[in-house]
Amino acid sequence: MIADAIRVRSPRRRGSAARLTLGLLAWLFAVVFVAPLVWILLTSFHGESDAVGNPPKFAAPLTLDNYADLFTGGASSSLWSAIGNSVVASLGSTLLVLILAVPAAYALSIRPVRKWRNVMMFFLSTRMLPVVGGLLPIYLIARNVGLLDNILVLVILYAGMNLPIAIWMMRSFLQEVPVAVLEAAAIDGAPLRSILWRVVLPLTAPGIAATSLICFIFSWQEFLLARSLTALRAGTAPIFLSSMVSAQGGFVAHLAAAAMIISLPVLIAGIAAQDRLVQGLSLGAVK
Repeated sequence: MIADAIRVRSPRRRGSAARLTLGLLAWLFAVVFVAPLVWILLTSFHGESDAVGNPPKFAAPLTLDNYADLFTGGASSSLWSAIGNSVVASLGSTLLVLILAVPAAYALSIRPVRKWRNVMMFFLSTRMLPVVGGLLPIYLIARNVGLLDNILVLVILYAGMNLPIAIWMMRSFLQEVPVAVLEAAAIDGAPLRSILWRVVLPLTAPGIAATSLICFIFSWQEFLLARSLTALRAGTAPIFLSSMVSAQGGFVAHLAAAAMIISLPVLIAGIAAQDRLVQGLSLGAVK
């Protein structure tokens, strides 16, 4: 009987040990990923002499001078202009991606076109070319049509950059929609536009939120295209950060403060859409 009890309890103990191990690993990965953010945050509240200390002075006196210089100094107007350009480029491109990706994903999932697998592979193949490989023709086209240093060119390019990912994600989400619901709406006489707007979009709202957030983040942090195609008027937040790097030094603490300010929109969007993001990713985007 004792042997039987040991055999019954041992799987439970192994399961508990496995859960404990996975929990510890999850916390370890969380600490590893959050540590750089905490370091940047602490650096933003230190003076320049303490920020460049080796080894780092974590217990150095804290100050708000770096943030005060950004909000009231000469860089204030450039900072807010760069953030505004990033907001316009990221939101505009994300909205354009959703307008194009939802109908395309509908046609590739619920009402699949012929050879839809070839279409999906074509979309994926457009991400295989490095951006720098097509930078010269993109620059020449933007120059010839008069879109250099114009935020519109970033909206178009960011939308094209994120569209394949959005279509792949939205197709996976739309596959989870019950076909019977769509057929019932069609039998009731609802046109395709009404089916998309009143049936498909509400059912896939978590997936749309997840797709929107990922496209927004990719657009917000993009550097190469913004660096090559913009100058003074349409420079984005990453371009502003790169402009703060100086060969004379004395920029580390101010750069950390600017990085925290520029990261806030993404952090706020991620926290606000956290539930929708988790629900959307578990809906089928990562199957």
